[in-house]
Amino acid sequence: MPMGKDARITRASRQKKIWIDLDNSPHVPFFAPIIEELQQRGYAVFITARDCFQVCELAEAFNLNYKVIGRHHGKSKLLKVAGLCLRALQLAPSILREKPDLAISHGSRAQLILSSLVRLPSIVIFDYEFVKGLGLVHPSWVMVPEVIPDSAIKEKGHLLKYPGIKEDVYVAGFKPDPGLRTQLGLDESELVVTLRPPASEAHYHNVRSDELFNAVVDFLGSVPALKMVILPRNNKQEVAIRNSWPRLFAVGKIVIPEHVVDGLNLIWHSDFVVSGGGTMNREAAALHVPVYSVFRGKIGAVDHYLADAGRLVLLETIDEIRSKINLRKRDRQSARNGDGGIVLKYIVDQVVKVLESTPRVRGTNYDDAQHFSSRSESVLPRPRDL
Repeated sequence: MPMGKDARITRASRQKKIWIDLDNSPHVPFFAPIIEELQQRGYAVFITARDCFQVCELAEAFNLNYKVIGRHHGKSKLLKVAGLCLRALQLAPSILREKPDLAISHGSRAQLILSSLVRLPSIVIFDYEFVKGLGLVHPSWVMVPEVIPDSAIKEKGHLLKYPGIKEDVYVAGFKPDPGLRTQLGLDESELVVTLRPPASEAHYHNVRSDELFNAVVDFLGSVPALKMVILPRNNKQEVAIRNSWPRLFAVGKIVIPEHVVDGLNLIWHSDFVVSGGGTMNREAAALHVPVYSVFRGKIGAVDHYLADAGRLVLLETIDEIRSKINLRKRDRQSARNGDGGIVLKYIVDQVVKVLESTPRVRGTNYDDAQHFSSRSESVLPRPRDL
């Protein structure tokens, strides 16, 4: 019996492999439903993860089958550059072996370098137009939220857009766990606030964000029947927070979870959120939880869009902390979340369209990665030196 068109596509799709690199913690919940959807459509997915910012712990929590390759190398620009090249080198053997047909990440520079080297088609997704690119190295496609104007996109590559925000991808399937407050020792009568410190090691970091975050903690520390749950980005940041507010820890006003918690669940059980980063702000906005941003770098189009819609409040001065933060309990019973998975389907459809319209490129040369690997070993620092 002749094989129909749909059957031929399904059969062909099972022979194609997608490489997804998890470079930072927000990438894990974002890609988890995308990976599941791609696999359900018959595609093989190879996942790599960088050991930093709780990426691996979150990948475990989402039951992802991943391979740990590389780590973070601190705030120093020199070490960042060396670490970036080193990680591209470390990724090479796995990519030589797996031979994927398409590379996808949410801004993984190491993946982009290696993909460019072996001429592997790549999609880079991002939702902050001021993120720094790699100059001469560009992806095949870039994918951004449609609220970012074309004129603001500096990265070269074929342009793809999706509706909404990236957090809509996984918020659509979120189901609250009622046991979280008890797990963290939070009383229902208390006002619960989730705080995320600024990304102090990011290239876009602004010290004004730190000043605002510190002022928020000082202010909330004086509010009765209120408890703060702070989610540090790393151990160094946790130590600094504990040293800055020992009294608030002693009286139980500040809680830092001992283990990785589901960020969406924590946001859902919070009365409001204050964050110095983008992802948690947008997760709260997607869940329709009141959220205040102390981020003072260049404000991106997505945050402007959410602020204009009344779903995000930008705190610009210390005086605005008292005047703009609304200290009241949130009615979780009437809350809503998600968009029915529209954004997830839209993004996966775009990925599939790219993959099916781009057969294995004849010029793809995985042997170049082997050359890169052997040549770089003599000029790059050894892992223990970084």
